[in-house]
Amino acid sequence: MFYFLSKAIDFLVMPLSIILLLLAYTLMVKDNHKRKQLVTLVLVLLLLISNSYLVLKAFNWWEPRLVNINSLENTYDVGILLSGGLIASNKPDAEQTFLGTHGDRVLQTFQLYKAGKIRKILITGASQEYLKKGRGETKVAAELLVKWGVKASDIVFEEKARNTRENALFSAKIIKKYFPGGRYLLITSAFHIRRSAGCFDKVGIKTDTFPSDFYGGYNALTFKNAFHPNPGALADFSALWHEVIGFIVYKMMGFC
Repeated sequence: MFYFLSKAIDFLVMPLSIILLLLAYTLMVKDNHKRKQLVTLVLVLLLLISNSYLVLKAFNWWEPRLVNINSLENTYDVGILLSGGLIASNKPDAEQTFLGTHGDRVLQTFQLYKAGKIRKILITGASQEYLKKGRGETKVAAELLVKWGVKASDIVFEEKARNTRENALFSAKIIKKYFPGGRYLLITSAFHIRRSAGCFDKVGIKTDTFPSDFYGGYNALTFKNAFHPNPGALADFSALWHEVIGFIVYKMMGFC
């Protein structure tokens, strides 16, 4: 129930959905002065959320700092890799593998393994597009890691989790059964660290975190990124907004 309700909320609270609802409301307003105010509000919102400089600032505030692999002092029994965007879901029939928008998580996991920082890899989550083809995203990511040189016996995965809450719940069962009392490193996108780490804490799995797939970074103030509307910035802001709303909802539900 929560899964389907969350998808409905996603639609209603996303930036473009809010703007479209405001525009629809504007069409119904008869008062010209109020209509002009609403149009101005929509334009201002669009300019703000498509501003590269401001969006990067927001990501730099939300995301944790970069962690260099060599700075990790511990060796972890399990590296927990959260799926979702690891593999491009629009090519489920392709023989070769296409990394998805969050494919950097896979690369960072591989580098951690090769550096000897993680002994085992647990991949958690499912992609509906790939499952329809009988090849879960987690399996495809596991196959890719094996091709790169990771031992197949060092990879464990589960394909039931549909959201971060379920990632934590289902991973906890595996960890408590096969890797109890160990050290665990959580690997996910930088903007997703707060919510995911909180979820694992709630189910009794204490982790250190390794952020990957950064959206923030160097943010020089130039005329272009300060004043030129950027559709890419709008898309990035939507991802950040979705995550912040998700974090708030999870907090309210006691999930993280």
